[in-house]
Amino acid sequence: MVPDSTAKGSAFFKPSSRQLILLAVATSLAIAGTKAYKFWQSQPSETTLTSQVSIPQIKTVTALGRLEPKGKAIKLSAPASSQGSRVERLLVKEGDQVKAGQAIAILDNRDRLQAALQEAEEAVKVAQINLAKVQEGAKVGEIEAQKAEMARIQAQTLGDERQQRETVTRLEVQWQGEKTAQQATIKKLEAELKNAQVEFQRYQQLYSEGAISQSLFDDKRLNVDTITQQLSEARAILNRIDGTGRQQITEAKTVLARIQATGSQQANVAAATLDRIAEVRPVDVAGAKAEVRRAIAAAKQAKANLAQAYVISPQDGVIFDIYTRSGEMVSSDGIVEIGQTKQMYAVVEIYQSDVSKVQPQQRVRISSNSLPGELLGTVDWVGWKVQQQNIINSDPTENIDSRVVEAHVQLDDISSQKAAKFTNLQVKAVIEL
Repeated sequence: MVPDSTAKGSAFFKPSSRQLILLAVATSLAIAGTKAYKFWQSQPSETTLTSQVSIPQIKTVTALGRLEPKGKAIKLSAPASSQGSRVERLLVKEGDQVKAGQAIAILDNRDRLQAALQEAEEAVKVAQINLAKVQEGAKVGEIEAQKAEMARIQAQTLGDERQQRETVTRLEVQWQGEKTAQQATIKKLEAELKNAQVEFQRYQQLYSEGAISQSLFDDKRLNVDTITQQLSEARAILNRIDGTGRQQITEAKTVLARIQATGSQQANVAAATLDRIAEVRPVDVAGAKAEVRRAIAAAKQAKANLAQAYVISPQDGVIFDIYTRSGEMVSSDGIVEIGQTKQMYAVVEIYQSDVSKVQPQQRVRISSNSLPGELLGTVDWVGWKVQQQNIINSDPTENIDSRVVEAHVQLDDISSQKAAKFTNLQVKAVIEL
């Protein structure tokens, strides 16, 4: 009989080595998990850690800015009435120290305005003399003198008219003569061209038959081209003679008309003067005084106009740049740029999120790679307008479209001296809160 192996195994069970290993691993994992849970329970919670960390207090505001002189750099230009003028003489150079009221440049209209002033001053003297005459009363000699003045004006006008008419006649004769001579030249060249063209056609036939050389044929063609060019030039000269002559005659006639009008006006003025001096009346005296006042006012205006020929510095400062030099038209940028570098400022762009922290009198430290050491100053005033950032950081990750408010920092005396030659230099400012 075969023995029953199943019954025997269930009565005497013995675990294998593999089962023992698995049991040991499971026991180890259970023990490790228990220890880890106890360690986690013993640690403080995240809320507790957060409550124990203190937030540092912000003590400074950092921003970019630029250096500029007090009152900013200003550009001096010619007065509006002198636009289109040239600079006759430039009196300064870059780096010069200038005072308020000092002349920077002289414009080329100075001589004309100075002559106008002299004329106006002479007119004042004439008006004053006439007033004295009116106040003293009319004299026979004065009346006769005025009549003589009227005769002189009439004679001078007639003489000027006669001379100008002779000029008009001379120009017309000269114009006709030059036109006739040039027209004759054109007819001569037209005849020469016609003969040259006929000869060229004949030589062209001979050349095609091989009866003449290439050089002889080219000479005939060159002759035609030369005469054609001469004819074109002669016609152009005729047009120029005609245009110039007409213009000269027109201008001469215009001068004649002006002489006639001026003579008539002077004669009228002289006649009116004669009527005025014939009788002394209070109204005449009042009129003479008004003429004096008018002449004085004109002289003052001429003096003011002359003053505008000198470009004057409105303030003390240093010449930063020159935009227009002697002999040049006044540039659209003006003539020079000037600034008060004795007192320098730093214009700092504060982010709108930080502007509430910045107040006047706060100390500011300013630095740049171009400056020897730090500059010191205090916040003078903070702007009223939020605007787009103008000064850009070289770091490409920085925001280049931020909204900022400008704060103006007044540098102390030593820092102003250091920064005097660095207008528009980009700087970094640290504002102590």
